[in-house]
Amino acid sequence: MARQLDEQIAGRFPVGQRLRVLDVGMGQGTQALRLARAGHTVTGLESDPEMLKAAREVLAAEPAGIRERFRAIEGDGRDTGVHFLPGSFDVVLCHGVLMYVEDRDAMLAGLARMLAPGGLLSLLVRNADALAMRPGLAGDWSEALTAFDTDAYTNRLGLPVRADRLTDLTATLAGIAAPLRAWYGVRVFTDNVPNEAELPAADALERLLAAEDRAGRTDPYRSVAALLHLCGVRG
Repeated sequence: MARQLDEQIAGRFPVGQRLRVLDVGMGQGTQALRLARAGHTVTGLESDPEMLKAAREVLAAEPAGIRERFRAIEGDGRDTGVHFLPGSFDVVLCHGVLMYVEDRDAMLAGLARMLAPGGLLSLLVRNADALAMRPGLAGDWSEALTAFDTDAYTNRLGLPVRADRLTDLTATLAGIAAPLRAWYGVRVFTDNVPNEAELPAADALERLLAAEDRAGRTDPYRSVAALLHLCGVRG
């Protein structure tokens, strides 16, 4: 995922340009902090007070220069117009958030307005066209059969949420003047690995990441990934 995002940023902006980044629903700030460490100015927007507290605690341990480039504020991705002026950012991230949003298209339109011309919108969503894969590979045939006919599922936090389809999001991005420029699959081979599983040794981990990256760019593998990473560019 990070490799894909870095690739898209490198393809859109001059080398060394310090970008203005908005991370909507930043969680504990992992991705936002990584970009701040790379020299970009980052604003993290998070509605969960506990997540926001955790992000601020991690940020407090960073060097002063990184802390100065990173602003973490409490807010909802559906209200970006309240916090920021249109065109305020070069890159807007919305990773693992849309599944919780009822009016997806309205929120995406608001995020697109935050982008300067040529800006990059990066989305990470659950793949509704592959919902049967996780239960099917786990041998839960009843759940797999149900998943073919729905975009609703229960996530690993036990919450009822919605998955999204590539065709639907492609149409939405075109309609909000941030048409899809690239898309990837994420978690093609590793979706059923438990969150608490230990990482393999460094050489095995590198091969795993290389295989996932290759599959995430290659048809038909990317189409059955658990997650989709979509990149749109503001016209």
